[in-house]
Amino acid sequence: MMKIDFSAMATEQRNPNTMEIDTLSTREMVKRINNEDKTVALAVERELPAIAEAIDVITGQLKKGGRLFYCGAGTSGRLGVLDASECPPTYGVSPDLVVALIAGGKEALLRAREGAEDDFSLCEADLRAHDFCKNDVLVGIAASGRTPYVLGGMRYAKACGAPVISLTCNEGSQMAAEADIAISPVVGPEVVTGSTRMKAGTAQKLVLNMLSTGVMIKLGKVYENLMVDVQPTNEKLVARTRRIVMLATGVSEEEAEAALSQCSHHPKTAIVMIKRGVDAQEAAMLLLDADGFVRKAIES
Repeated sequence: MMKIDFSAMATEQRNPNTMEIDTLSTREMVKRINNEDKTVALAVERELPAIAEAIDVITGQLKKGGRLFYCGAGTSGRLGVLDASECPPTYGVSPDLVVALIAGGKEALLRAREGAEDDFSLCEADLRAHDFCKNDVLVGIAASGRTPYVLGGMRYAKACGAPVISLTCNEGSQMAAEADIAISPVVGPEVVTGSTRMKAGTAQKLVLNMLSTGVMIKLGKVYENLMVDVQPTNEKLVARTRRIVMLATGVSEEEAEAALSQCSHHPKTAIVMIKRGVDAQEAAMLLLDADGFVRKAIES
């Protein structure tokens, strides 16, 4: 069995601010947790240069026809799955564009299978099953920075010639050393020692939000600050697409609905139709010529 040196991990140290948390009133307990949570955004802020670099690299790979892969175990893996699963409805992309791999597979989403993370070969097998190649990009996620499942995947991705990014919460980790770009928001000791679903998990969620959102903006999925490729798959999203068109163009609800009804309720097309005074077919052509960027299609 591999010996793990917890003493070298900031996330595994005891937090001096919460040593007596089991004796506190509920009000004081949640105040201590909240005070610790306030430090997370600052830890992420220190990693903004690396996050920006990662967004540019991921965008470049996707423009080449590649895909974004996340891999992780436990909480880290679930956060990757969450981020990937929200990209298709929010930005109208294929479910195959952002792929999340979790140690233990789908069963691990609902029930912890912590032992699955200890096999170096499992992530390589998962990547092979998805025909991972040099045009893709891998983001390995692990608070500790040493998870075998993730390290094995990173090494396979590098062997394929693909860019590799690490997202960890400890300085000087093995994953960071092996990554092309290392994102390491060091959040320090957890409220409950070693419970990295707390501050570390929050930091990872913030970074993943930035990565996927930043990439989608750079791919033309956002106009101004509106999600103009949203898929209207339920009542709420149908209403949202109508509101997006209204906000982007200043037209009435009836005018927005009239435009949307002519273009399969695609907000991008409806916005260009209204802004340029053209029909759905011409708006679609303008968007095609503009690589899907609404602003470019309007101004061309």
